[in-house]
Amino acid sequence: MLAAAGAALFSLNGSMARYLLDDGVDAARLSQLRSAGSCLILLVVLGLTRRDLLRVEPSELPGLAVLGVLGLAAVHASFFVAIDRLEIGPAVTIQYLAPLGLLVWLALFHGRRLPPSLWGAVALSLVGCFFVVRAYDAGALDAWGVVAAFAAMLTFGIYMVGSERQGRRHEPVTTLFWAFAFASLFWALVTPWWSFPFDGLASTRNALLAAAIVVGGTLVPFILMVAALRHIAAPRAAVVATLEPVLAAVFAWLIHDEALAAVQIGGGMAVLAAVAWVQSRRPDHEAEAAPESSLAARFSPR
Repeated sequence: MLAAAGAALFSLNGSMARYLLDDGVDAARLSQLRSAGSCLILLVVLGLTRRDLLRVEPSELPGLAVLGVLGLAAVHASFFVAIDRLEIGPAVTIQYLAPLGLLVWLALFHGRRLPPSLWGAVALSLVGCFFVVRAYDAGALDAWGVVAAFAAMLTFGIYMVGSERQGRRHEPVTTLFWAFAFASLFWALVTPWWSFPFDGLASTRNALLAAAIVVGGTLVPFILMVAALRHIAAPRAAVVATLEPVLAAVFAWLIHDEALAAVQIGGGMAVLAAVAWVQSRRPDHEAEAAPESSLAARFSPR
């Protein structure tokens, strides 16, 4: 339920973001705003109420930096490049190969014996996503766009695994404060703040939209997803995350009056069935849990 709620808010975020994108705030700048705004909110709230949740061991900072830069900032950057050079359908479909990639990684590189039902649910969710985003109508594929989409898949997997690992050590707000801090530093270096298009946020409507995107479209859903990863393994959470394109299509229909084709509705039903399938099967925590990184193992107490 935590992961599903997070996916719902992420999908609603896309519909809200469209208004700012249309008013000149480009996708990279919007990601910068989301990271910095979320980091600032966590800093103020935790600084006033629970300063102990801001503290981590110095040895844990490299892992949090990887999560922030590769798992938060890079996943957005690579996906934006992908949808700029490809149709949205193939870009989303490739990104949501991440659950399958996680299973292959666990099975081949860590010798895990994963339940067949999990493989089946992953396959069903991928088929559903394929039809929801109408990836069958892809047109010509740009090579660099495909590379960027696979980079989005890889970084999405890093975000899931990194969040699961950090969830064993920290509360979700601690993990996300440091991850957003490193992501904000990354964006500040790539796209300096002095050139930020603040005029795109000048109107009251856009300022309120920006606040809603930071809080309801970024901070809250990330907290929900990281909290979910304290209870379920990354592959299962990734399957639930495939609800995002389904719900995004529903919100686009409700908010922007974009009609849904019958094939999209069928694909959405397949994703819902995959999520229900995952939920109905008892997890094998030992097989499905992400292994500790070698860096974490090096600094862990003996």
